[in-house]
Amino acid sequence: MIRRSFLLALSLVISLPLAAWAEAPLKIVATTGMIADAARQVGGDQVEVKGLMGPGVDPHAYRQTRSDIVAMTRADLVLWHGLYLEAQMEEFFHDLDRKRTVVAVAEGVDKAKLRAHDDYADKYDPHLWMTPELWRDVVIEVQEALTEARPEAADLFAANAEAHLADIDRLAEYAQKTLATVPEHNKVLVTAHDAFGYFGQSFGFEVLGIQGISTQSEAGLNRIGELVDLLVDRKITAVFVESSVSDRSIRALVEGSAAKGHEVKVGGELFSDAMGEPGTYEGTYLGMLDHNITVIAGALDGDVPARGMDGKLSAGF
Repeated sequence: MIRRSFLLALSLVISLPLAAWAEAPLKIVATTGMIADAARQVGGDQVEVKGLMGPGVDPHAYRQTRSDIVAMTRADLVLWHGLYLEAQMEEFFHDLDRKRTVVAVAEGVDKAKLRAHDDYADKYDPHLWMTPELWRDVVIEVQEALTEARPEAADLFAANAEAHLADIDRLAEYAQKTLATVPEHNKVLVTAHDAFGYFGQSFGFEVLGIQGISTQSEAGLNRIGELVDLLVDRKITAVFVESSVSDRSIRALVEGSAAKGHEVKVGGELFSDAMGEPGTYEGTYLGMLDHNITVIAGALDGDVPARGMDGKLSAGF
Protein backbone atom coordinates (compact mmCIF):
# COMPACT_ATOMS: atom_id res chain seq x y z
CA MET A 1 0.00 0.00 0.00
CA ILE A 2 2.80 2.37 0.90
CA ARG A 3 4.67 1.43 -2.30
CA ARG A 4 1.54 2.15 -4.43
CA SER A 5 1.09 5.56 -2.72
CA PHE A 6 4.74 6.41 -3.33
CA LEU A 7 4.52 5.45 -7.01
CA LEU A 8 1.34 7.50 -7.43
CA ALA A 9 2.98 10.55 -5.87
CA LEU A 10 6.07 10.08 -8.02
CA SER A 11 3.97 9.80 -11.19
CA LEU A 12 2.20 13.06 -10.32
CA VAL A 13 5.54 14.85 -9.81
CA ILE A 14 6.93 13.49 -13.08
CA SER A 15 3.81 14.64 -14.95
CA LEU A 16 4.20 18.24 -13.76
CA PRO A 17 4.92 20.72 -16.57
CA LEU A 18 8.50 21.91 -16.97
CA ALA A 19 7.53 25.39 -15.67
CA ALA A 20 6.82 23.89 -12.26
CA TRP A 21 10.46 22.92 -11.99
CA ALA A 22 11.66 26.42 -12.81
CA GLU A 23 13.42 28.44 -10.16
CA ALA A 24 11.20 30.94 -8.34
CA PRO A 25 11.32 34.48 -9.77
CA LEU A 26 13.86 36.90 -8.32
CA LYS A 27 12.16 39.20 -5.83
CA ILE A 28 13.21 42.72 -6.81
CA VAL A 29 12.34 46.02 -5.16
CA ALA A 30 12.90 49.20 -7.20
CA THR A 31 12.49 52.74 -5.93
CA THR A 32 11.10 54.59 -8.97
CA GLY A 33 8.60 53.44 -11.54
CA MET A 34 11.18 53.94 -14.28
CA ILE A 35 13.64 51.51 -12.67
CA ALA A 36 10.84 49.03 -11.93
CA ASP A 37 9.82 49.13 -15.60
CA ALA A 38 13.41 48.49 -16.74
CA ALA A 39 13.66 45.51 -14.37
CA ARG A 40 10.42 44.05 -15.73
CA GLN A 41 11.44 44.58 -19.34
CA VAL A 42 14.85 42.95 -18.85
CA GLY A 43 13.85 40.32 -16.31
CA GLY A 44 10.70 39.02 -17.95
CA ASP A 45 9.23 35.99 -16.19
CA GLN A 46 12.42 35.54 -14.17
CA VAL A 47 11.57 38.48 -11.89
CA GLU A 48 8.85 39.68 -9.58
CA VAL A 49 9.18 43.45 -9.24
CA LYS A 50 7.76 45.78 -6.60
CA GLY A 51 8.04 49.53 -7.22
CA LEU A 52 8.00 51.76 -4.15
CA MET A 53 7.07 55.09 -5.73
CA GLY A 54 3.86 55.20 -7.72
CA PRO A 55 2.28 57.86 -9.97
CA GLY A 56 2.55 61.41 -8.67
CA VAL A 57 5.18 60.55 -6.04
CA ASP A 58 8.16 62.87 -5.68
CA PRO A 59 11.35 60.80 -5.20
CA HIS A 60 13.32 63.82 -3.93
CA ALA A 61 11.15 63.95 -0.80
CA TYR A 62 10.19 60.27 -0.42
CA ARG A 63 10.99 58.44 2.81
CA GLN A 64 10.75 54.68 3.23
CA THR A 65 7.69 53.34 5.02
CA ARG A 66 7.58 50.33 7.33
CA SER A 67 6.16 48.17 4.54
CA ASP A 68 8.94 49.38 2.22
CA ILE A 69 11.56 48.32 4.76
CA VAL A 70 9.99 44.87 5.11
CA ALA A 71 9.87 44.43 1.31
CA MET A 72 13.48 45.51 0.83
CA THR A 73 14.87 43.34 3.62
CA ARG A 74 13.12 40.32 2.08
CA ALA A 75 14.13 41.07 -1.53
CA ASP A 76 16.78 39.21 -3.50
CA LEU A 77 17.83 42.49 -5.12
CA VAL A 78 17.13 46.16 -4.41
CA LEU A 79 17.54 48.66 -7.24
CA TRP A 80 17.68 52.39 -6.54
CA HIS A 81 18.62 55.30 -8.75
CA GLY A 82 21.34 57.14 -6.86
CA LEU A 83 22.86 60.49 -7.90
CA TYR A 84 21.10 61.95 -4.84
CA LEU A 85 17.63 61.43 -6.35
CA GLU A 86 16.34 59.53 -3.31
CA ALA A 87 18.02 62.01 -0.99
CA GLN A 88 15.96 61.10 2.08
CA MET A 89 16.74 57.38 1.72
CA GLU A 90 20.49 57.36 1.03
CA GLU A 91 21.56 56.52 4.59
CA PHE A 92 19.08 53.65 4.70
CA PHE A 93 20.42 52.17 1.44
CA HIS A 94 24.01 52.37 2.63
CA ASP A 95 23.01 50.49 5.79
CA LEU A 96 20.96 47.93 3.83
CA ASP A 97 23.90 47.30 1.49
CA ARG A 98 25.66 45.49 4.32
CA LYS A 99 22.87 42.89 4.49
CA ARG A 100 21.27 42.65 1.02
CA THR A 101 22.31 43.12 -2.61
CA VAL A 102 21.66 46.81 -3.31
CA VAL A 103 22.56 48.52 -6.60
CA ALA A 104 22.37 52.25 -7.46
CA VAL A 105 21.83 51.80 -11.20
CA ALA A 106 22.47 55.41 -12.27
CA GLU A 107 25.79 55.60 -10.44
CA GLY A 108 27.40 53.41 -13.12
CA VAL A 109 26.74 55.90 -15.93
CA ASP A 110 29.82 57.72 -17.23
CA LYS A 111 30.03 60.95 -15.20
CA ALA A 112 31.31 62.79 -18.28
CA LYS A 113 27.76 62.51 -19.68
CA LEU A 114 26.12 64.10 -16.63
CA ARG A 115 25.11 67.65 -15.77
CA ALA A 116 26.49 69.24 -12.61
CA HIS A 117 23.96 69.75 -9.81
CA ASP A 118 22.92 73.35 -9.18
CA ASP A 119 22.92 73.06 -5.40
CA TYR A 120 25.67 70.54 -4.59
CA ALA A 121 29.21 70.82 -5.95
CA ASP A 122 29.90 67.07 -5.79
CA LYS A 123 26.52 65.90 -7.16
CA TYR A 124 24.90 65.53 -10.59
CA ASP A 125 21.49 66.06 -12.13
CA PRO A 126 19.78 62.68 -11.54
CA HIS A 127 17.01 62.98 -14.18
CA LEU A 128 18.64 60.59 -16.68
CA TRP A 129 15.32 59.11 -17.84
CA MET A 130 14.48 62.37 -19.62
CA THR A 131 16.55 61.39 -22.65
CA PRO A 132 16.55 57.93 -24.23
CA GLU A 133 20.29 57.99 -24.89
CA LEU A 134 21.09 58.23 -21.17
CA TRP A 135 18.35 55.90 -20.03
CA ARG A 136 19.67 53.09 -22.24
CA ASP A 137 22.85 53.21 -20.11
CA VAL A 138 20.73 52.70 -16.98
CA VAL A 139 18.90 49.77 -18.61
CA ILE A 140 22.30 48.15 -19.25
CA GLU A 141 23.18 48.65 -15.57
CA VAL A 142 19.90 46.94 -14.63
CA GLN A 143 20.73 44.06 -16.97
CA GLU A 144 24.14 43.64 -15.32
CA ALA A 145 22.60 43.68 -11.83
CA LEU A 146 20.06 40.99 -12.79
CA THR A 147 22.73 38.89 -14.47
CA GLU A 148 24.92 38.99 -11.39
CA ALA A 149 21.94 38.00 -9.24
CA ARG A 150 20.96 35.11 -11.56
CA PRO A 151 23.84 34.17 -13.91
CA GLU A 152 22.02 31.15 -15.35
CA ALA A 153 19.46 33.52 -16.96
CA ALA A 154 22.12 35.75 -18.56
CA ASP A 155 21.12 34.89 -22.13
CA LEU A 156 17.46 35.66 -21.47
CA PHE A 157 18.31 38.97 -19.80
CA ALA A 158 20.58 39.91 -22.71
CA ALA A 159 17.89 39.14 -25.30
CA ASN A 160 15.23 41.06 -23.38
CA ALA A 161 17.56 44.03 -22.89
CA GLU A 162 18.43 44.08 -26.59
CA ALA A 163 14.74 44.18 -27.54
CA HIS A 164 13.97 46.93 -25.03
CA LEU A 165 16.98 49.00 -26.09
CA ALA A 166 15.80 48.76 -29.70
CA ASP A 167 12.47 50.29 -28.61
CA ILE A 168 14.31 53.02 -26.71
CA ASP A 169 16.38 53.80 -29.82
CA ARG A 170 13.18 54.03 -31.86
CA LEU A 171 11.76 56.41 -29.25
CA ALA A 172 14.89 58.58 -29.58
CA GLU A 173 14.35 58.76 -33.35
CA TYR A 174 10.71 59.75 -32.84
CA ALA A 175 11.76 62.45 -30.37
CA GLN A 176 14.34 63.96 -32.71
CA LYS A 177 11.94 63.98 -35.65
CA THR A 178 8.92 65.33 -33.75
CA LEU A 179 10.66 67.97 -31.63
CA ALA A 180 12.49 69.27 -34.69
CA THR A 181 9.11 70.48 -36.00
CA VAL A 182 8.80 72.99 -33.13
CA PRO A 183 9.66 76.51 -34.43
CA GLU A 184 13.02 77.70 -33.09
CA HIS A 185 11.54 80.71 -31.26
CA ASN A 186 9.19 78.33 -29.38
CA LYS A 187 11.90 76.00 -28.10
CA VAL A 188 11.62 77.22 -24.52
CA LEU A 189 10.41 74.74 -21.92
CA VAL A 190 9.11 76.29 -18.67
CA THR A 191 8.34 73.78 -15.91
CA ALA A 192 7.90 73.58 -12.14
CA HIS A 193 11.43 72.32 -11.43
CA ASP A 194 14.59 71.76 -13.41
CA ALA A 195 13.97 68.12 -14.33
CA PHE A 196 14.29 68.58 -18.10
CA GLY A 197 17.92 69.65 -18.44
CA TYR A 198 19.03 66.50 -20.26
CA PHE A 199 15.93 66.77 -22.45
CA GLY A 200 16.93 70.31 -23.39
CA GLN A 201 20.51 69.28 -24.18
CA SER A 202 19.39 66.41 -26.40
CA PHE A 203 16.67 68.20 -28.33
CA GLY A 204 17.81 71.82 -28.45
CA PHE A 205 15.41 73.40 -25.95
CA GLU A 206 16.10 76.14 -23.44
CA VAL A 207 14.79 74.80 -20.13
CA LEU A 208 13.63 77.08 -17.33
CA GLY A 209 12.52 75.57 -14.03
CA ILE A 210 10.93 77.58 -11.24
CA GLN A 211 12.70 75.37 -8.69
CA GLY A 212 16.15 73.83 -9.08
CA ILE A 213 17.07 70.22 -9.85
CA SER A 214 15.59 69.12 -6.52
CA THR A 215 11.98 69.89 -5.61
CA GLN A 216 13.33 70.60 -2.11
CA SER A 217 14.82 73.90 -3.31
CA GLU A 218 12.70 76.96 -2.70
CA ALA A 219 10.91 78.91 -5.44
CA GLY A 220 11.03 82.52 -4.28
CA LEU A 221 8.86 85.41 -5.37
CA ASN A 222 11.88 86.93 -7.13
CA ARG A 223 12.27 83.85 -9.31
CA ILE A 224 8.60 83.86 -10.27
CA GLY A 225 8.77 87.59 -11.03
CA GLU A 226 11.83 87.07 -13.24
CA LEU A 227 10.10 84.30 -15.18
CA VAL A 228 6.92 86.36 -15.63
CA ASP A 229 9.01 89.16 -17.14
CA LEU A 230 10.74 86.65 -19.41
CA LEU A 231 7.44 85.16 -20.58
CA VAL A 232 6.11 88.61 -21.41
CA ASP A 233 9.26 89.95 -23.05
CA ARG A 234 9.83 86.87 -25.20
CA LYS A 235 6.14 86.28 -25.91
CA ILE A 236 6.26 82.68 -24.65
CA THR A 237 2.75 81.30 -24.76
CA ALA A 238 2.90 77.91 -22.96
CA VAL A 239 4.20 76.57 -19.65
CA PHE A 240 3.90 73.04 -18.26
CA VAL A 241 2.81 71.48 -14.98
CA GLU A 242 4.30 68.24 -13.66
CA SER A 243 2.50 65.17 -12.36
CA SER A 244 4.66 64.89 -9.22
CA VAL A 245 5.01 68.59 -8.32
CA SER A 246 2.39 71.09 -7.13
CA ASP A 247 1.09 73.32 -9.93
CA ARG A 248 0.88 76.36 -7.62
CA SER A 249 4.01 78.09 -8.96
CA ILE A 250 3.09 77.45 -12.59
CA ARG A 251 -0.36 78.95 -11.97
CA ALA A 252 1.40 81.98 -10.47
CA LEU A 253 3.28 82.43 -13.76
CA VAL A 254 0.06 82.29 -15.75
CA GLU A 255 -1.66 84.79 -13.46
CA GLY A 256 1.37 87.09 -13.32
CA SER A 257 1.61 87.16 -17.11
CA ALA A 258 -2.11 87.88 -17.43
CA ALA A 259 -1.72 90.82 -15.05
CA LYS A 260 0.79 92.26 -17.53
CA GLY A 261 -1.51 91.74 -20.51
CA HIS A 262 0.17 88.59 -21.86
CA GLU A 263 -1.76 85.33 -22.21
CA VAL A 264 0.09 82.15 -21.26
CA LYS A 265 -1.59 78.75 -21.34
CA VAL A 266 -0.77 75.56 -19.48
CA GLY A 267 0.49 73.43 -22.35
CA GLY A 268 -0.18 70.18 -20.54
CA GLU A 269 0.92 67.96 -17.68
CA LEU A 270 4.31 66.28 -18.03
CA PHE A 271 5.68 63.22 -16.27
CA SER A 272 8.84 64.44 -14.57
CA ASP A 273 9.81 62.24 -11.61
CA ALA A 274 7.13 59.56 -11.86
CA MET A 275 5.31 57.68 -14.61
CA GLY A 276 1.60 57.32 -15.34
CA GLU A 277 -0.90 54.91 -13.83
CA PRO A 278 0.04 51.21 -13.66
CA GLY A 279 -1.47 49.18 -16.48
CA THR A 280 -1.52 52.12 -18.89
CA TYR A 281 0.90 52.88 -21.72
CA GLU A 282 1.92 56.04 -19.87
CA GLY A 283 2.76 53.79 -16.92
CA THR A 284 5.75 52.45 -18.87
CA TYR A 285 9.02 54.20 -19.64
CA LEU A 286 8.28 54.29 -23.38
CA GLY A 287 4.79 55.71 -22.76
CA MET A 288 6.04 58.28 -20.25
CA LEU A 289 8.56 59.74 -22.70
CA ASP A 290 6.24 59.40 -25.69
CA HIS A 291 3.66 61.44 -23.75
CA ASN A 292 6.16 64.15 -22.77
CA ILE A 293 7.59 64.46 -26.28
CA THR A 294 4.17 64.62 -27.91
CA VAL A 295 2.66 67.05 -25.38
CA ILE A 296 5.62 69.44 -25.53
CA ALA A 297 5.83 69.46 -29.32
CA GLY A 298 2.07 69.86 -29.71
CA ALA A 299 1.76 72.71 -27.23
CA LEU A 300 4.67 74.60 -28.82
CA ASP A 301 3.24 74.46 -32.37
CA GLY A 302 5.11 71.39 -33.54
CA ASP A 303 3.65 68.73 -35.82
CA VAL A 304 2.64 65.67 -33.78
CA PRO A 305 0.79 62.42 -34.47
CA ALA A 306 -2.63 62.31 -32.85
CA ARG A 307 -1.67 59.69 -30.28
CA GLY A 308 2.10 59.65 -30.24
CA MET A 309 4.76 57.36 -31.64
CA ASP A 310 2.66 54.21 -32.06
CA GLY A 311 -0.85 55.60 -31.54
CA LYS A 312 -0.94 54.27 -27.96
CA LEU A 313 -1.28 57.47 -25.93
CA SER A 314 -4.47 57.72 -23.89
CA ALA A 315 -5.30 61.24 -25.04
CA GLY A 316 -5.15 62.72 -28.51
CA PHE A 317 -3.30 65.93 -29.40
